[in-house]
Amino acid sequence: MKFLIAIGSKDYSGSTLELGMHVAKAFNAAVDIVYVGEKISAFSTSEVMLAQENLENWELDRKGVDVLQWAYQYLVENKYIRSDSGNSDFNTDKLIQTDDDRCEVNLEGRITQEVGLILRNGDIIEQLRDEVKRSGTDVTIIGASKKRRMVHDLIQYIDSSIFIVKNYDRDRSYKLLLSVNDAPNTKKALKYGVRVAEAFDLDVNAMTISDSKEFRDDYKKASKWADKFLRRSGVDHEVNLIFGDFITIMNETASDNHIVVMGTSTKSPLTKFFKGSKPLKVSEKCNCPALIVK
Repeated sequence: MKFLIAIGSKDYSGSTLELGMHVAKAFNAAVDIVYVGEKISAFSTSEVMLAQENLENWELDRKGVDVLQWAYQYLVENKYIRSDSGNSDFNTDKLIQTDDDRCEVNLEGRITQEVGLILRNGDIIEQLRDEVKRSGTDVTIIGASKKRRMVHDLIQYIDSSIFIVKNYDRDRSYKLLLSVNDAPNTKKALKYGVRVAEAFDLDVNAMTISDSKEFRDDYKKASKWADKFLRRSGVDHEVNLIFGDFITIMNETASDNHIVVMGTSTKSPLTKFFKGSKPLKVSEKCNCPALIVK
C-alpha cells in the first residue's frame, strides 16, 4: 500500500505526522511525506538546473525545506528510517528535481517500507491531487485545516481514501467508531478500521443507523456481516442498530474520544458537490480524527 502524509508548519503538523506514520506502520505501507509551498512565480524551477546547482543556492521556499528537515528528524528519532551513523541531519543536496515545482528524496524505511520526502510548490489541491495520481496513493493523511473549504475540497477531489487528523491527543483513550451500512465501500472500511484498531489497541463500536422507523434487510445483513468479520479479526467490539439522524448520532457518539471510519457515499460527484455527503458532513463537524474510505 501507499500512504501520502501532507504536512504544513512544524507547529501544527506534529499530530498529523505522528498518527500518519503509526497507521502506515500498521499497514506496512510505503510513505510519502509532502509539503506544498506557494507557487514560485519569479522563475520556473526547470530553469534552475538542479543537477548542477547546489540546493543551498536555489531560491526556494525555505520554510518548506525547514519543514522537511523537521520531518526527517522525526523519522530518525522514531527509527522509521535508516540514517548514516555519522550523519543524522537532513542533507538537502540529496533532493532531486523530478518535475517543475517538485523535488524529492527517497529514504530507506526500517519499520514501514520506503519513505519519501517531497517538496512541491503551487495550489495545494492541485499539487496533492497530482501527487496522489502520480504515486498511486491508497490513503492521504491531512491535518484539519482551519479553512473548512480546503478540507472539503481535498475530500471531494483527491482520488484516494482520506484520513483527517483532527484534535488527536496521544494521551487520550480512544475507541473506534465504524459506520456500517449497505454502501459499496463498507466492507473495505471495515477492513481498514480493523487495521487501525489493532494498531492502537482500540475497542470497536460498529454502528448501523437508519433514518426510517425500521431497518432494511440490506442494513441488517451488513450489520451481521460486520459482527462476523470483527469476531474473526479478534478485536473487542459491539454492534449497534440505531434509529435517528446519521450525522447527529455519529458526531454525538464520536465526541472527542473516537477515531471514526466511514465508507464513501454512493451519491454522484455532482450531487455531492452541491449537497455534500453524510461522511463528508460528519468529518467536517466531528471533533476527532476521521477516515473516509473510498
